[in-house]
Amino acid sequence: MNSICNSHTENRSSDAIRKGKPRWLRKSMPKGGEYQRVTRLLSEAGLHTVCQEAACPNMFECFSKHTATFMILGANCTRNCRFCNVTSNTPTPVDPDEPQKVADTVLKLELTYVVVTSVTRDDLPDGGASHFAHVIQAIKKAGPGMRVEVLIPDFQGDVNALETVGKAEPDVINHNIETVKGLYARVRPQARYQRSLDLIRNVKKRFPGLPAKSGIMVGLGETLEEIRTTFQDLYDHGCNILTVGQYLQPTRDHLPVEKFYSPEEFEQLDRMARDIGFEQVAAGPFVRSSYKAGELFDSLLED
Repeated sequence: MNSICNSHTENRSSDAIRKGKPRWLRKSMPKGGEYQRVTRLLSEAGLHTVCQEAACPNMFECFSKHTATFMILGANCTRNCRFCNVTSNTPTPVDPDEPQKVADTVLKLELTYVVVTSVTRDDLPDGGASHFAHVIQAIKKAGPGMRVEVLIPDFQGDVNALETVGKAEPDVINHNIETVKGLYARVRPQARYQRSLDLIRNVKKRFPGLPAKSGIMVGLGETLEEIRTTFQDLYDHGCNILTVGQYLQPTRDHLPVEKFYSPEEFEQLDRMARDIGFEQVAAGPFVRSSYKAGELFDSLLED
């Protein structure tokens, strides 16, 4: 792991940053028939995807393979994390028809594994937990045997909200830690590191058989030891599946990239996580929390 920079100064001085994105972050953008089909279906249903709202680098690839991560509860977030491209604005009213719209679109896309996430809705009494539950139930009713992963906000630490989601019987509960503890004030000023860890712990405490998943971005100025500590914290709180990806600056108004990690460094982070004890790990420049989520879940079951 010595090849990974251990200081913020080294990160900021990276030659790769001064010269722009390195070669391994250049990605082809397929826009074939399936991509057009997915965008049309989403538009017709009036649905949002985190792929589009967060400007995910995998959007074109996933759409071309007729997969998407549905983003419920509108497109406006009540928080303003400095890494995220989702709009921070006054939230829109909850659409009571959205659960069925998502379920119908899932069937049209012929999906077998569905990821559902949301903007953070601190304005709602339960943070949107009941709406998550309705979406899970609608999908499973529409397609028996359908597997559903939910990527949830922290619900401001409301355990009852988490219970509401868990009782709807998703197949995986995912909540991203996003970054190391020392960067929370700068990267996620309205979130709390320990609150996110507690959510993971409560998933395992209340739903022991349910896989808990989390993800972290690197490249924001974290040190190697901070990454290791975060991995250990997640593992100690019951996290089963871990994703690690490169932070990419969405616009000039967002936090700058402090370091581009090489594919070899991601391999080292993968080994670090597995040495700690994680059952399933996905680490790479383009890895995002829902990227190839079904494959990670299947691998977990095989183990």
